[in-house]
Formats: sequence, structure tokens, C-alpha cells
Amino acid sequence: MAQALIPVAEARARILSMLTPTEQEPVLLANAVGRILAEDVVARRTQPPSDLSAMDGYAVRAADVSSVPARLRVVGESPAGGAYDGILGEGEAVRIFTGAPVPHGADAIVIQEDTERYGDIVIAREKTVHGRNIRPAGLDFTKGTTGLAAGRKLSAADIAFAAAMNVSSLSLHRRPRIAFFSTGDELVRPGAPLGPNQIVSSNNDGLAALIAEAGGVPLDLGIAPDRREAIRATARKAIGADMLVTLGGASVGDHDLVQAALAEDGLDIDFWRIAMRPGKPLMFGRYRDIPMLGLPGNPVSAQVCALLFLVPALTKLAGGEANAPRTVPARLGTPLAENDQREDYLRAGIDHVPGELPVATPFPKQDSSMLSLLSAADCLIVRPPHAPAAEAGEMVSVIPLR
Repeated sequence: MAQALIPVAEARARILSMLTPTEQEPVLLANAVGRILAEDVVARRTQPPSDLSAMDGYAVRAADVSSVPARLRVVGESPAGGAYDGILGEGEAVRIFTGAPVPHGADAIVIQEDTERYGDIVIAREKTVHGRNIRPAGLDFTKGTTGLAAGRKLSAADIAFAAAMNVSSLSLHRRPRIAFFSTGDELVRPGAPLGPNQIVSSNNDGLAALIAEAGGVPLDLGIAPDRREAIRATARKAIGADMLVTLGGASVGDHDLVQAALAEDGLDIDFWRIAMRPGKPLMFGRYRDIPMLGLPGNPVSAQVCALLFLVPALTKLAGGEANAPRTVPARLGTPLAENDQREDYLRAGIDHVPGELPVATPFPKQDSSMLSLLSAADCLIVRPPHAPAAEAGEMVSVIPLR
């Protein structure tokens, strides 16, 4: 039975509504970059733990250097990792280095370049004020405060921040395991011998790369022949994965067997037709309690649909906030005809103009088999259903690809 085409946003929402994040696991800081926090990270110490010098120089009482030149007696030293244990008195100074604790009684640092040293006497040549060149205790953060919130995708700076908070491991959502396979008697893996009617399959390797880039663990189940039992046997290998993705066979032609084969083996279909180009034959449902996404077999369609639907799904499974791909404004480089009822994603190049919006120019050919154009594309121009004809220079939304 034919199914009405559903909008892209509705399809994505229906997919995401059926997903729950993976369980939590402890991960050492060195292995946490790019992962998503499952719990808040709370500081276990105050940073700095005490007032520290921001410069090499001399710790002084600002009142003693309110006019210059000021003659002070050097009574000790405060190196980084050490401290001066006495209390600074009137007319006294302590030699100090960057990162060292400010002695009790001192309230400013005179930088080394503004002084002259003669034995135990230092002459300050520049006036100072209370607090100058001092990093006060708690300047960065204080013990007990939340430094990083759950749901955050961790950057290298976040890892350094967590380490500074004296945290050695983080509670993260496990990387989602995404099992996938292609279907088709005509497909062979790259480098394998090619028969007269066969083609090289690019989808498995392309999808594995996309899954890894998005933070998942790719589980490549290979290529299933166009036989129902072979498709069922391959799909059963996905048991235990967090999602199953099929490539090809999601339509309703005589050789599009995925839906029919897996319907006999526990597949419950939610939808299988999307109002988009490329990628109308996109399928979603549950296979034996595993969320299942059926991508088109055309390689460009597969990659575009994976970007629009699989990447947000991976983000939600990994514990993050799943949204549509980010779009930015651009100006159209060439005229476009009126759009039909399907949302278009046009491969395009980007020209950057200083001080102006970038110019996005769609490639003349948009055939969904042409991976060379997807590789060359800087962005996808998004055209809503029934968009009117557009002239060069008009505003469009684009999804950056680089």
C-alpha cells in the first residue's frame, strides 16, 4: 500500500521520539574528547586555591609603592610550588615568580622590569595599586560549582577544564553501536574482482566513516544478496546494537526486498517515504526492538539522508541534544526554478566574499549517483517544498559540509 510522503522535519522527530540514550560509563579524561557528558562535572577544588602572582617581580604592600621611587627591603622569596611563610611588613618586599602564592600582608606585585635590585634592597620605579598583577583565589572557579553540564559534547578545552577541577574520569554515555549492511547482487567491496554487471559499493565505507565521525561505533555487516533469507540472516547479526541501518532495498520495486524480508522477522514499520530529494525511499521502524533506519541505495542519497537523520539519531543515543543540521544564510549564485512538493538538498560550492554573505552556487548536475560532486561540495542548499523560482543573489539557507 502506498504511503503519503511525510516532511523531513516530521520524519526526524518521529525517529528521535523512539530513541533513548545509551547507558553511562566511566571514561578517563584522555579518552573523553568528542564524547557527551552523562552527568554534570563539579569542581573538587578552588582555582586558584589562593592568591597567586600573575607576573615575575616583587610582592609588596601597595601603600609602600604609592609614590616612586620606592626603596624596599627584600625579606624572602616565593617560588612557584613554594611559599614565603612570613607576614610582609611595612617597607618590605618578597621576590616572587609567576604562579607563586602571594605572601600574607602583600596586596600587589611590582613586575621585575619596573625594579632595580641592589643586594637586599629593591627600588620600585613604577607606582602600583591594590590587587595589581594578582590572581585572586577562586578567579577561575570555586569548589562545588558545576563547571560542565550534562549533555555537553566535550572539546579539548573541556578536558583541560575538567582536569583543572581535579577530575580524572567522567561519566559519559556509551558510544552508540550502529550496525549496517548493504543489499544487492550487483555490489562488491572496493578492490574485489568485478563481474560484467557489478559495481563497487561505496556505501558501507562511507557510512562507517560518517558514524565514526559522529561519535558512534560502526559495525559493518557487509553486503547481503537479494534473497530474503540472506537479508534476514544478515539483519539478525545486529542484535545487541543500538541501531540497525540498511542501505538499499527500501523502496517497493521487485528487487527492493528489505521491507518485505524483515517484515516476516519482526520489523514494525513507522514510515518509508519522505518528501525530500535526494532520498525519498527512506524507511524507519523497529526490528526486534532495535531502531532501524533504511537508507536509499544511491550513494549520494544515502549520505544526505544519513546527515539529516542518522547523525541526529546518533547524537540522541549518545546523550546529546539532537537537532536538525545547522544551517547558515548565503546568497544564491545562479537562478533556480520553482520547487515541487519535495524538500531539495542541492550540492553546491561556496565562494566567500569579504564583508558579505557567502555565495552558494549549485552544481548543474544533481544526480544522486554522483559522489564526485558530493565530495567537491562545500554545502547543501536547502529549498523548502513549493519554493518559488529564485534569482541569483537571493537569500538561501545552506548546510555547511566542511
